[in-house]
This record gives sequence, C-alpha cells and structure tokens, in this order.
Amino acid sequence: MNLGFIGTGKIAASVITGICKSKISYRKIIISPRNKKIALRLKRKFKKIIIAKDNQQILDQSNWVFLSVTPTVGEKIIKDLKFKSTQTVVSFISTITLSQLKKAIKVKAKIIRAIPLPPISLKRGPVPICPPNSKVKAFFNNLGTTVEIKNEKSSINFWSTSGMMAPFYEMLRVMTDWLVKRGVKRNNAQKYITSLFLALSEDAVVNSKENLKNLVNESQTPKGLNEQGVKELTKAGFYRSLEKTLNSIHRRLNK
Repeated sequence: MNLGFIGTGKIAASVITGICKSKISYRKIIISPRNKKIALRLKRKFKKIIIAKDNQQILDQSNWVFLSVTPTVGEKIIKDLKFKSTQTVVSFISTITLSQLKKAIKVKAKIIRAIPLPPISLKRGPVPICPPNSKVKAFFNNLGTTVEIKNEKSSINFWSTSGMMAPFYEMLRVMTDWLVKRGVKRNNAQKYITSLFLALSEDAVVNSKENLKNLVNESQTPKGLNEQGVKELTKAGFYRSLEKTLNSIHRRLNK
C-alpha cells in the first residue's frame, strides 16, 4: 500500500513520523513538495519517503490519500485534482465538511475526516474519525487511540476542543517565563513545567472514568495554594473565557 500526503506542514509531518515509527505496513510514502524544508527533512530521516513533483502525482501513485492543507488551500486545489474511486481519502482539514469534500472529489472514494494532533508523532493521543471505518480505525490505532464518531455534527465538538492545543502550550510558556524572571534557568524551568503537566495529565487519564471535578476538589486543601489558584482564576473569568472561546470556535466550524 502506498500512502500519499497532500500538504507537508506540522500535522502531516507528525503523522508521517508516527507511521514510520509504527508497525503499519506500507510500500512507500509520497509527500507534497509544498514545504520543501519539512519534505527534505522527512526524506533524509526515513527511507521509504518520496517527494512528488506535484499533487497529482501523489494521487496517481497512492492507495490512501491524506489531505493536510489549510481550508483556504483545500478549497482552491482539491476540486482540480483527479481522485480514484478505489482510494481512501482521509481529510485533516478542519472546516471542509464531508459533503463539501464529496462534491470537490467527485468520484465515490471512501472519505473520512480525522483529527490528529502533533503527539501522534510519539504514537500518543486520541484520533477522532468520522464516519466510522474499520480500516482507518485500525490504522490510527497503531498511532494512538482512535475515537469513532458517527455524526459529523458531533465531530465538530472534537474539532473545537482541538483548538485548545496552542493555548495550552501558551500557558506552559507563560509559567516557564515566570520562573525564568525569578532567576530559574530556562532549561530547568521548562523541564519542571512540562514534566509537571505531563504528570498531571497522566493522573487525569488514570482517573478519566470519574468526574474530573473530583480531581479538582482532591487537589485542593482549605486555604491552600491550589484553592487560591482556582478561586482567583475563577473570579478573573479565566474558565468562563475558556468556555467562551470554545463556543466561538464551534460557531466558526458550523458556518
């Protein structure tokens, strides 16, 4: 099986890296020349990667095609490409719906939307897919944990929360910079903050069958530091703002 990637940005590179480190069986991976720096880096790192001369070559030579471009680029290029009805097309594009993809692709290929995030390069994290597909599920289970969603409208909720990735990293950056300003060496500050939140996330996963409110309560003591943190951030509207932003992203995806 040949795998083709249209678009070679951060997400595509992360998925390709995960594939190359996994037990997934494939003959070669044909990638877009669009981002030359990333494409060349991937080719140097992994043996079975070929850089195509253009996007149509990717389609001509691939059994599975992954669309990993921005919505603007996707709307511009997909309609002019010639797909095959025998292909499986997996779209990572956030704001192009299944019906829009079917119209642009024209042939009756299998089309699935997926939401991979950068930790997929480490073979970690959830990968929501819509609609359910046994082969695509098995594929992404080699790269993380596949979550099948039957209803595309429901899948938009997952797309919305995926928009919190950069804000999460920004929070880590702010706390790291806060430590640096107080004399902590940057390497030590980043190591501490990232390790702290990794441990907290793993603890949350272990307890994910329970209401997360329990963790919030259990991590506080009366008049303690964490109680102060939650109270002050709540009073400042931090969590209300978080929900407001999620609603805003959700409205954008529903347009």
